Amino acid sequence: MNYRIEKDVMGEVQVPSDSYYGAFTERAKNNFKISGIRAHREFLIALATIKKAAALANMKLSQLDEKTGNAIVKAADEAISGKFDDHFVLDVYQAGAGTPFNMNCNEIIANRATEILGGMLGQYLVNPNNHVNMSQSTNDVIPTAAKIAMLNLLKDLAQEARKLEWSFRKKADEFKNTLKVGRTHWEDAVPITLGQEFESYAISIAKDIRRMNDFADELREIGVGGTAIGTGITAHPGFHAAVVEKLVDLTRLNLAASKNTIQLTQDYGCFVSFSSSMKMLAIGLIRISNNLSIMNSGPKAGISEIILPDVEPGSSIMPGKINPSIPECVIMVCYDIMGKDKTVELAAQYSILELNVMCPVIAYNLIQSMKLLTNAMKMFRELCIDGIKADEERCLELLHKSTAMATALNPYLGYQAVSKIVKESLKNNASIKNTILKYKLIEENDLNKILSPEEMTQPKEAYQELIFKIKNSENYKKFMENL
Repeated sequence: MNYRIEKDVMGEVQVPSDSYYGAFTERAKNNFKISGIRAHREFLIALATIKKAAALANMKLSQLDEKTGNAIVKAADEAISGKFDDHFVLDVYQAGAGTPFNMNCNEIIANRATEILGGMLGQYLVNPNNHVNMSQSTNDVIPTAAKIAMLNLLKDLAQEARKLEWSFRKKADEFKNTLKVGRTHWEDAVPITLGQEFESYAISIAKDIRRMNDFADELREIGVGGTAIGTGITAHPGFHAAVVEKLVDLTRLNLAASKNTIQLTQDYGCFVSFSSSMKMLAIGLIRISNNLSIMNSGPKAGISEIILPDVEPGSSIMPGKINPSIPECVIMVCYDIMGKDKTVELAAQYSILELNVMCPVIAYNLIQSMKLLTNAMKMFRELCIDGIKADEERCLELLHKSTAMATALNPYLGYQAVSKIVKESLKNNASIKNTILKYKLIEENDLNKILSPEEMTQPKEAYQELIFKIKNSENYKKFMENL
């Protein structure tokens, strides 16, 4: 490989002769050989977009000559297009605050802008620090890039979550008349419809979407132009407003200039809040995935109230076994999301005096979480939720075998009487209904009315005439005497 020699404050550095990055990036590349993971493409696009916006703002404010500024703009556009992706070579785990990321981008754009002006790589007719980084600092650029990348990704994340919500709502309508056992503490509780369960899942997702959108609003306040610690040193007084205006034009995002860039440089609460909203979505997805797996359990020795779509063989040793593979994958992803949320929480705490230096790890984890959640929900919807079927016969079979209908009888027979009926039905392996009919406590037509889906799955006022009729019958009085 051929090299060119570049100089920095520490001395000479050998840089590959055909690389658009320079001495700073080469040092960082050799220093931080940690994971082999590079920055997300969305983050790099945001970073180059900031450089373009800064050049436009500085030209507008007569801080940067148009020849140099236009070359930076053109080079930044090429970086945004992906032309230099192979030259963004740095590990996501690197020096605090992300100075290597910022300088990697500065050097690429400076070298390309130098070429545009007729120079050679490494000649730096356009300087990475003085021109490309004008009126900026790593400390305001990196968090701004993270926010822009996240807001762009939010569109797909929210859309996929909304599609999942709609999928649950469709299933809720499909299963609205499927009566089944509701369970608490892993035990039979009271009747519910499968549609009601799926409607509750849809509502949970809808609330998670609202929460994410609400917390995402905090990401719209950006501090680029605050430079090193938010005081705006070296920046033109009008730069902050001008660069935010340019970024709004370039990104079509509803970004806002910061009211206090000092606070924004040291306080990363906005990242914690948004991460928390994704964690809440992940928690909900784990709960739903677990519930579906439990209701699908079987096929012969479990609950088997629903049938999940078959997507792959479930075992390398047990022939014919099919597992809830899609829900399990969703849970796996969501555990990772929750771990990344903890990383963000801890990193946000590491704010020393005027600066939080942990933005690279925060940005990587948040962007990764957004992409993982988006893909997981798409898989969940397409390969699982949309294809779920209900086994209505099995649902009714378990309902009639269970004690779930007993609670509906409380207003008519009283808690103590129903408790005895439940105990006897379990002892004799008989249904609640047959046990009541055995003692002739309620006539069958009346009992069918009490135990109808409409009566058992929603608030309903008890029939007072029927209560009077039952409790004044000789059979009821005799039954109560023997309690």
